[in-house]
Amino acid sequence: MFNPLHWLKVQEAEAHCDIPCGIYDPVSAKIAAQTVQKMVLRMQALEAGDDVAAYANTMSRYVSVKEEHAETCKRELRILWADYAWPNMPEGFDLHGSFNAALKLAGRCRQTVDMAACEELVAAVDSIAAAFWATKGVEYSDPHATARYGA
Repeated sequence: MFNPLHWLKVQEAEAHCDIPCGIYDPVSAKIAAQTVQKMVLRMQALEAGDDVAAYANTMSRYVSVKEEHAETCKRELRILWADYAWPNMPEGFDLHGSFNAALKLAGRCRQTVDMAACEELVAAVDSIAAAFWATKGVEYSDPHATARYGA
């Protein structure tokens, strides 16, 4: 029996929501930004020692995780920027400028080992989160940020 679906080439697509679901939370971007920050901290603290192979292995893993999470942060921010309707936006919040700056910071964090840029990225995501939650009439706080980031 002829099945036309058998002949179609289905491409894989990735999206936060295909419908869209209307469920958004900047915490995923925040966790990704903190992960980037933590990897930079670990990269800066890593000492080469005598085992060059072990050093190279660990450093490459830190770099890989840093870059992956910087890209995750960018993806989550783009979804929030483009898909969320932004009703009741707080006065004085520059929606496009804030997201553009945060995306550029995430790119800079991906390309460099710059703790100051990481701190700016986390602060930029916090600023966006505060504006996001303000649109829902909720005051933003991230009481677990310090515990999540750890020592």
